Amino acid sequence: MASEEQISAIKGAKVLMVGAGGIGCELLKTLALSGFQDIHIIDMDTIEVSNLNRQFLFRQSHVGQSKAKVARDAVLRFRPNISITPYHANVKESRFNVDFYKEFDVVLNGLDNLDARRHVNRLCLAADVPLVESGTTGFLGQVTVHLKGKTECYECQAKPAPKTYPVCTITSTPSKFVHCIVWAKDLLFAKLFGDKNLENDLNVRSSDATNLSEHSEDVFECRKGEDIEQYGRRIYDHVFGHNIEVALSNEETWKNRNKPWPIYSKDVFPDKLTKENGKTEKGSTTEDVSAMASLGLKNPQDVWSLAENSRVFYESLRLFFSKRQKEIGNLTFDKDDQLAVEFVTAAANIRASSFGIPLHSLFEAKGIAGNIVHAVATTNAIIAGLIVIEAIKVLKKDSNNYRMTYCLEHPSKKLLLMPVEPYEPNKSCYVCSETPLSLEVNTHHSKLRDFVEKIVKAKLGMNFPVIMSGASIIYEVGEDLEEDMVAIYAANLEKALSELPSPVISGTVLTVEDLQQEFSCRINIKHREEFDEEKEPDGMLLSGRVEAPVDKNSNKPIGNGESTSSALSTEEIQEGERDVEIQETSESAENVTGKKRKLSEVSKGSIPDHSGLPDESSRNQNQLEKLDVDDEDDELIISNDWESLTKKKRDDTIQFSA
Repeated sequence: MASEEQISAIKGAKVLMVGAGGIGCELLKTLALSGFQDIHIIDMDTIEVSNLNRQFLFRQSHVGQSKAKVARDAVLRFRPNISITPYHANVKESRFNVDFYKEFDVVLNGLDNLDARRHVNRLCLAADVPLVESGTTGFLGQVTVHLKGKTECYECQAKPAPKTYPVCTITSTPSKFVHCIVWAKDLLFAKLFGDKNLENDLNVRSSDATNLSEHSEDVFECRKGEDIEQYGRRIYDHVFGHNIEVALSNEETWKNRNKPWPIYSKDVFPDKLTKENGKTEKGSTTEDVSAMASLGLKNPQDVWSLAENSRVFYESLRLFFSKRQKEIGNLTFDKDDQLAVEFVTAAANIRASSFGIPLHSLFEAKGIAGNIVHAVATTNAIIAGLIVIEAIKVLKKDSNNYRMTYCLEHPSKKLLLMPVEPYEPNKSCYVCSETPLSLEVNTHHSKLRDFVEKIVKAKLGMNFPVIMSGASIIYEVGEDLEEDMVAIYAANLEKALSELPSPVISGTVLTVEDLQQEFSCRINIKHREEFDEEKEPDGMLLSGRVEAPVDKNSNKPIGNGESTSSALSTEEIQEGERDVEIQETSESAENVTGKKRKLSEVSKGSIPDHSGLPDESSRNQNQLEKLDVDDEDDELIISNDWESLTKKKRDDTIQFSA
């Protein structure tokens, strides 16, 4: 039974929830059933069909409606006397400023991307409001507590960087199926159905440039008098046949690699293409149009043959041009667009066949293309319950009992829930400890625009930056700027750093602020003449931030995690819960309880953050199994005495590589 103190703390609390997705639905339900009376929810998303298998506050009839508003209405049906205020909005809007956050006793995050998480973390620091972060991916999950000056902030730990692949690997030498997916989704699909004005390089790089030009000129434009079958065959022959031959012409490339083989339509198609099964009815909606249905392919988990993939490729192309002609030129890949997924799956599999890469089913390809790790509703419910437990501790100011709790797929030391004491703030954190950063850059060649886009926005996550060199403002973003100042700052963007009114050269110290986040940092500039285009594509190198190491073998999509922290990198997360990877160091696997981390340990390792880190599910499983100690015959412990479990053996800590 809850104590009077606990009941009073709950009923008097004003709580802000950010995110109403997988974790958010469970969290709102649990908050309401736990007695919370005043809850505010921010979520910019609308409900999609793919949400319905785990976000149980939503129904088919709600598709297309605001998640925050529908979640509110659903909970008020069984808790009509509480106050729930929904905001169908982006949490980064200016109205959600520091003063807004100061209205709340605690903030509970259920977000799906790194940028928004960093934004909320900084506003909570500025407002001095406790933040409870969370994340899930499949059977894995975590809850962490962040209090200004007492525990590490969300950005004290390394965050996973988006997984990227060199263009030459994607276009010339793919070795994994994910490379084929990226090629089919980001190059071929975008070229055929997306914005024609965007740069796109589908031709394999070759030393024989003259051989390339003849075939690449207007190859994706439908020619006069050409029907869809002729067009489809020509595109097929170009991307799967001619381009492979161009790649093969560079013999140096294939000295230590297996050579691909060109595939032409005449090798897989009959002389005259005809639909074998089904008809697409006139007036079909986007959801109704399907190459699989048209061809009589029913099971998305079947792995199609080369011939079947080729037919799906042609049929999906035909359906786009016959049934969705008006959308062509404006389409972007959407994992919920069945026809788009079919096209990308078929194209990726045909390319995989050419390069000797194992083929995948549509179900598998969709997961990779959409960065999906399929969520487990039970994990979301467990994590939501743990969030509420920590929120109650925060409201009671019971700081001695705060815990970061990790939900494991396999028992470790007979535990599936692993509680650990929160870590101390990281003195090298540039967010909460204001440690200066260092930037190596060619100040003569790099423009201020490069610095703003690649560093200030992409690396530091600032939305409304003000950049100062000494007492001089060289760039500012704001709604209340006068027109002449806007023009001056716009002109500065196109100037090299050393040519600015206040020149930025080696030794310059820049101060960069975000007035909305009330966040500021200093950057020491160091001039450097040259950069490795392959390893340092930005042409500048920022150091001083806590960085997550890049797992070069990581090729699995991001799952559903909802927080991010010391874990491996991969692509950005998509929906409401995200993927995670736990990587063990050489420390003993028997150390399962935690203590407050020494500052010297901050950069060496940390408990995994199941926030947005994805990688191969098999690797997650294998690494978790490494943590298990004779787990096959273990009995799981369900203990009411978490205090003794987390207090004993304070010197033992699980160390995971950051």
